[in-house]
Amino acid sequence: MIPFAREYAISITDLEYSYPDGTKALRGVDLKIRRNETVAIMGPNGAGKSTLALHFNGILTGSSGKVEVMGIEVNKKNMRKVRDIVGLVFQDPDDQLFSPTVREDVAFGPLNQRLSPERVDHAVSRALAWVGMEGSEQRSPHHMSFGEKKRISVATVLAMDPEVLVMDEPVANMDPRGRRAFLELIKVLEGTKIIVTHDLGMARELCDRVVLMDKGLIVADGRPSATLSDEVLLEKHGLI
Repeated sequence: MIPFAREYAISITDLEYSYPDGTKALRGVDLKIRRNETVAIMGPNGAGKSTLALHFNGILTGSSGKVEVMGIEVNKKNMRKVRDIVGLVFQDPDDQLFSPTVREDVAFGPLNQRLSPERVDHAVSRALAWVGMEGSEQRSPHHMSFGEKKRISVATVLAMDPEVLVMDEPVANMDPRGRRAFLELIKVLEGTKIIVTHDLGMARELCDRVVLMDKGLIVADGRPSATLSDEVLLEKHGLI
């Protein structure tokens, strides 16, 4: 039997966060996500979705409350462990890609994990194969299409072999073909997947569960078939 603390990939208790200007972004959030669940975090702009996601690997730290990842508390002392477990793919790939070549971008995480050169090469090759970008190692990410950049962004995270993959609006601004290809990629990835999105169709197709946020609070949490069929709920919280 899995120990209770390890049963949950993410465990959040009474999390509060305010921006430097005093705006309250999270208002006592409680959330548990089981290992190997695929969960959509949805809500209108300004609901606190992306802010919450940035707490999963310690990019942001709440003013109060507790965040645990696989039973490990997210704090300064545990930051390296936490970031090995949780990989975060930003909404804008240009926020993630900064190196002259694809290989350098994808190798950055494994190198910081202090892997041997052979293991770094393996991690890069495996991650690029997963996202269908084999052979692109020497290309410049900055000259790629938006969809290709998204794939490389995912590869930079997969190369670190995270147990939890967090994606912020992964299909935003994609054309229909790119969107479909990306959904098929997300389907085959293993582990815990947390998707911040406005895309109702993607949530229905990919997710075991929908967590609906508004004004820094979780206002609904349930199966997509029930939550996303409640038109009164969705309209009240700005999703239709």
